[in-house]
Amino acid sequence: MSANSALLVELAKFVASLVAILAVSWLVARMKLGNDVRLRNEAEAADLARIALCGFEPAEIVLDRAGIGALLRDAGGRVLLLRRHGAQFAARILDTHAHARLDRTFLTVGTDDRHFGTVTLDLGDQAQLWASSLRRLGA
Repeated sequence: MSANSALLVELAKFVASLVAILAVSWLVARMKLGNDVRLRNEAEAADLARIALCGFEPAEIVLDRAGIGALLRDAGGRVLLLRRHGAQFAARILDTHAHARLDRTFLTVGTDDRHFGTVTLDLGDQAQLWASSLRRLGA
């Protein structure tokens, strides 16, 4: 094989690799993978809660300052934890306060579902209010 043909083969490999990288990048962007999703406002959190749990109509909402999660309470006293999970949001009803820990303005909340995990929400001056209200849930 001549030097020119070897150079062309290497150039073809480089171009093919570049095309593959660009194709994967386009696909990732198209699928919206890896986005830094955040809750923008209470209305968005309420919409996500309604989608996650049919019949859940939020009466009170507190958002994490960074937009990574929220706590929502309906008129019946049920509390829904909404948290970021990858590029989506996941939700669970809280039925106990056993997994809630308050540290100044930070409230760490979890569920009995170990796959759901815990999330630490920066709720600002609302943290103490929500932490004390979670004590009304079962132990």
